[in-house]
Amino acid sequence: MSEQATTVAAGGRSRKLDEEREQAILRAAYELLGETGYQGLRVDAVAARAQASKATLYRHWPTKAGLVVDAVQCCKVDSPPPADTGSLRGDLMSWFQQIGEVITGQEGPLLAGLFMAMHTDPELAAELRAMRESKVPFAEAICARAARRGELRPGYEAGLIDEIVPALLFMHCFALGEPLDEAYIAHLVDDIILPLLTREPRP
Repeated sequence: MSEQATTVAAGGRSRKLDEEREQAILRAAYELLGETGYQGLRVDAVAARAQASKATLYRHWPTKAGLVVDAVQCCKVDSPPPADTGSLRGDLMSWFQQIGEVITGQEGPLLAGLFMAMHTDPELAAELRAMRESKVPFAEAICARAARRGELRPGYEAGLIDEIVPALLFMHCFALGEPLDEAYIAHLVDDIILPLLTREPRP
C-alpha cells in the first residue's frame, strides 16, 4: 500500500490522508463509539485518543456522522459467506446463528445505538442508509443451493430473509432482552422462514 490513501466514503466525501493516520483515527472513533454511544461521542476525545489534532479531523470529516460511518465501515468485522451444510434448514440455522453472534457481540449494541440515533440525526440516518449492506446475496446463494437440491421450487423469495431476520433478531435481543439461543433460531427457521420460502409461489 502507498503512504497516501485516497478514500471515498458513503456520503461522497473524498479525502487524502496518510493511511496509518487514518486507521488510527477511525479505530479511536470506533472504540469511543462503543464506550460512549453516538450521542456521547466527542470529536475532541477522538482526536486525543488518536493523538491527532481536531483540525485534522474536521478537515477530513466535517461532520460527526461522516466520521462515525467511516469508522464503522473500517473497523467492523466482515461476515464470512454462510456455510454449506448440505440442507436448506442447516444452512439457515448456521447462518442465523452467525448473525446472532454478531448481534450479541461487540458490534450489536454499537449498531443498535446507531439505529436509535438515526431517529434524531437525519445526517447520520442518510449516511447509514447509504452504507447498508444487504444480506440478499447470501440469502440468494443459500436458496440457489437449496433449489439445486430440490428443496425449493422456482418462485421462492430469497429477499424475505433480508426483510425479516435481522429485524427479528435485533428485536428479540435488544427490545425483549431474550437470548438468541438455538431454540429461538430454530423457531425462526422452522416456523417463519422455511414456511415462507416453501409456500406456493404468488401468481
